[in-house]
Amino acid sequence: MTRVNLITGFLGSGKTTLLRHLLAGKPEQENWAILVNEFGEIGIDGALLRQQGAVLKEIPGGCMCCVNGLPMQVGLNMLLKQSRPDRLLIEPTGLGHPRQLLDMLSAPVYHASLQLNATLTLLDARQLADPRVTANENFRDQLAAADVIIANKRDRWDDGDRQRLQQWQDATLHGRLLIATQFGAIDPALLDLPRTNTQALPQPAHHHSHRREENPLAALRLEGQTRWRRAVNQGQGYVACGWVFDGDTLFDSEALLAWARLASVERIKGVLRTPAGSIRLNGQNGEVHVEALAAVPPDSRIELIHSQPVDWNRLQSQLLKIRLN
Repeated sequence: MTRVNLITGFLGSGKTTLLRHLLAGKPEQENWAILVNEFGEIGIDGALLRQQGAVLKEIPGGCMCCVNGLPMQVGLNMLLKQSRPDRLLIEPTGLGHPRQLLDMLSAPVYHASLQLNATLTLLDARQLADPRVTANENFRDQLAAADVIIANKRDRWDDGDRQRLQQWQDATLHGRLLIATQFGAIDPALLDLPRTNTQALPQPAHHHSHRREENPLAALRLEGQTRWRRAVNQGQGYVACGWVFDGDTLFDSEALLAWARLASVERIKGVLRTPAGSIRLNGQNGEVHVEALAAVPPDSRIELIHSQPVDWNRLQSQLLKIRLN
């Protein structure tokens, strides 16, 4: 029987960082698997999680529930058949709705193979001050579906954020567990809590437009002598644009950071190679952080997400100029 947890949370709430924390403490004798879905086509989260000691399956380009859940079902069935994991952690896109996933995972066909445990939903208290986020249907329903709320990034909150979080907790939680933390550091024992929140969720409005790849279960790859490619995806009122560069391409890290900070988009993330080593870019609303990575990725990837039209060609031209070779 595979123990399953859904790890949800809106854009920038820290889902991938939390998964990396959990994987770092994985018991050696257990076989874990990760099913990760990203809004864009590039596959940044998969690049970060690939060498973390778990079997990884990526479903890029929107939400797992599209096309009547076929990509999700195929990916899930492949993992269960090929890897037979003791534990499966599912990370949907921050713009995804949890209803279809929870319905699918609790369907009779999986009763003999899956034990659906608590859903953990990440919340950055600063999001409660953004009316556009709080009005988002998926943001509200992710929190409504949670068994446990992980109030993440507390090191970046101010007094107003803490007050809004307390007001939201008093009005909304009704006995559900809320844990405040930073850097996604949680007790792994939370994964074994039972699923107790079975309230009915509304049917989500579906507004996706996906660029179909030949293989919908693999993030964008380069072929032949191609040095780089761009992919654009849109839906749920957001647009994502991402680039993947071959393994021989190196970037000027200082120029790359300046470019990321001036991009003026709501979400930016990347795993890139520089002369000094590999780095992770992680940005939200102009606040960009850089982290050195021990593992060397096979290529460089960067993705931007925004809710307004963006001149992707201008940003692309600037990005190409800071390549070192």
